[in-house]
Amino acid sequence: MVQAGNRTFADEKDLPEIVPVFPLAGALLLPGGQMPLNIFEPRYLALIDDAIASDRLIGMIQPRLDGAQRADGEPELCAVGCLGRITSFSESGDGRYIITLHGVVRFRVDAELPSDDPYRRCRIAPFLSDLDPSAGAAEVDRSELLRAFRLYLEANQLEADWESVTKSSNETLVNALSMMLPYGPPEKQALLEAGDLKTRAETLVAITEIGVARERTDDGSTPTLQ
Repeated sequence: MVQAGNRTFADEKDLPEIVPVFPLAGALLLPGGQMPLNIFEPRYLALIDDAIASDRLIGMIQPRLDGAQRADGEPELCAVGCLGRITSFSESGDGRYIITLHGVVRFRVDAELPSDDPYRRCRIAPFLSDLDPSAGAAEVDRSELLRAFRLYLEANQLEADWESVTKSSNETLVNALSMMLPYGPPEKQALLEAGDLKTRAETLVAITEIGVARERTDDGSTPTLQ
């Protein structure tokens, strides 16, 4: 069961078949994660208006990584995204909305549907295994994950609140680090599509190690990862 604000999602009947989608390159929302968004484009302001008036659910998804476009110039979509529920909403006073999405479940796009709305809609197949948020958590190699995180911090001359880190559950730690670390769209999509927390943690460790190794200079220093 997943709790998102005042709603709980326990099984397939709690999830919509058709959702409005927000394509955003480099964005990664994971089940249980929190994503702040600054909405200003008119079509997505309309999307948020309609979502607030209904079930508050929208699909976050990346444009396809190969840059493919539809005949109308809009980007094609990746095959997998994540359903999020709006749990915080405010107006800026200058035409923008400031919202927070709480990740519910990942989904696979079955089909994009014709729409009279200015935004896009998809029929989705949810990853029902995400309704058990801790699936795979016990198999996470926590020591390897923390080692990779330290490697990233050292490479970027950063510090972390280790007391909070050590108190975090494996689920929270894996998903928070996946969403927080500033990797590119392909890496974000790989983390999204990882089968479970164990696989996501392994993917995150590998991406971090490769990124740091790639950026090492001949004198052994490690400049900031991009």
